[in-house]
Amino acid sequence: MAEDKQLKTITFEGVRRKCELDQALNAKEFAVVAGISYTIARELFHEPGFPAINGIVFWSDFVLWRRNRLGIKTSGDNPNSHSSNSPICDGFDDGQITSLPSKALRILDEL
Repeated sequence: MAEDKQLKTITFEGVRRKCELDQALNAKEFAVVAGISYTIARELFHEPGFPAINGIVFWSDFVLWRRNRLGIKTSGDNPNSHSSNSPICDGFDDGQITSLPSKALRILDEL
């Protein structure tokens, strides 16, 4: 994300902490933690059904939205019920993580 002018002042660790505390994220913070560009984050914020309210989104709401869109079934509706401590991995069980493409697995290993 260092190449994106809009995101160069946002730190991953600061935003990750906000996710763990289930605090609201603006589009720039969301882009950093989701690993997407600011432009794509802004587009998602306008997607029908996306859980943004007044330009902010809670990571747990995004996780639920993503699970519903992808048809991922997990135990309960609580996005924090997953055994992983990483908010990036929320919504995937161990079998799904190992079936991810090799590039995705490398990115997760770097976290």
